[in-house]
Amino acid sequence: MHSRRTILRSLFSSSLLMPGMLSELLAADDPLSPRRSHTKAKAKRVIMIYATGGVSHIDSFDPKPIVKGRDGTGSDKLMGNIFGAQPNQKCGTFVSDIFPHIRNVMEDICVIRSMKASHFDHSEATLGFHTGSPTFARPSMGSWVSYGLGSFNQNLPGFIVIAPHLPYGGTQVYASDFLPAIHQGTRVFPGDDPIANLRAPQGTQDLQNLELGLVETLNRRHFKTRQHDTALAARIKSFETAFQMQQAAPEAFDLTQEPAHIRRLYGLDRKTKGPASEFGWQCLVARRLAERGVRFIELIDTGSRPNWDSHGEMKDHADLAYNVDQPIAALITDLKQRGMLEETIVLWATEFGRTPTREGKNGRGHHRDCFSIWLAGGGFKGGHVHGATDDIGKYPIEAPVEVHDLHATILHQLGMDHEKLTFRHAGRDFRLTDVHGHLIQNILS
Repeated sequence: MHSRRTILRSLFSSSLLMPGMLSELLAADDPLSPRRSHTKAKAKRVIMIYATGGVSHIDSFDPKPIVKGRDGTGSDKLMGNIFGAQPNQKCGTFVSDIFPHIRNVMEDICVIRSMKASHFDHSEATLGFHTGSPTFARPSMGSWVSYGLGSFNQNLPGFIVIAPHLPYGGTQVYASDFLPAIHQGTRVFPGDDPIANLRAPQGTQDLQNLELGLVETLNRRHFKTRQHDTALAARIKSFETAFQMQQAAPEAFDLTQEPAHIRRLYGLDRKTKGPASEFGWQCLVARRLAERGVRFIELIDTGSRPNWDSHGEMKDHADLAYNVDQPIAALITDLKQRGMLEETIVLWATEFGRTPTREGKNGRGHHRDCFSIWLAGGGFKGGHVHGATDDIGKYPIEAPVEVHDLHATILHQLGMDHEKLTFRHAGRDFRLTDVHGHLIQNILS
């Protein structure tokens, strides 16, 4: 594989790169070049799947049976899992019947049933899960990973977010905040035009070269007096990455290159409707981006409305689950078949759980005290359940896990010490886990 230096010189010699910027870029510290980890890493990358709105743990990965009249009609309004549940045949982990495909790969999945949310409102809890802070603007986990480890592919961003709509918290869920701007997530839209203005209009190459030349001249003049400004160097690098994406990104998003059996595996031939109807596309593109060296990929299934926030009717969970269940299981299966699962952390999460009591006609309210997430690959124990909740799913009774603990453990599997991954800002050293975080040793293989 050609080195970045060789590629830059090649682009320069063929007038494809802004003339004159070459010396600055080669001299500057490349913010996206792969970096050495603190310790030996078990995983190289992360694919984070985020279910917006608060998935009911009781009706998904911590199913509680409807027993002793717990159907929501009693005076206590207690309501168990309304969908039914079965165990995985290999590891015995019980999963709701609305996730039959994911249940079939639970031997590769580590479930945490004792997660505690950082807040009880959507936006705050979403930001808390993504950034570690529910109240202050902070860099997202993807930005921290990109900052700490760089990227394997200089022609694509190190952090990509595939989202049909913005979730609660808006763009802050993938923002870099005080980290260099190059580490901010690049948003991709499912479908035929994933990144706006990615393809240059035909017959405009000469005009584009003139425009790039002008930008380069201004950048060079500005950079001469600020050569120690790493943020500026990162911004210049972002222009370079954007230009190179015109060649690399269309190929990465072209699913016609995939064989028919892979497209069927992800359910691209199924009829789906409503929120998350294009989730098969998102999952298959995630695998292709992972193959091409993108360090952190986040898939967001729906936006702030409609989503999993089932206050009035829990049966809404069924359609949402149908749209994402097969593609998620396919992603795990596909990564495993290609030998990539061991070095890829697949994280499925939501912002909080839902109450064990009925709300409205047949819904549930927000519940921050406990909820379920899961991880696959990346050195996490497959077929393992960590933590437990009481018999109605209201409180954790074993091994509670805070968001900072999860962040510290994911960084650890990537070879980063969460206490050493810091950035100096406003007179202090910031980190993803702030002053918190403990490794969850029992979920590591």
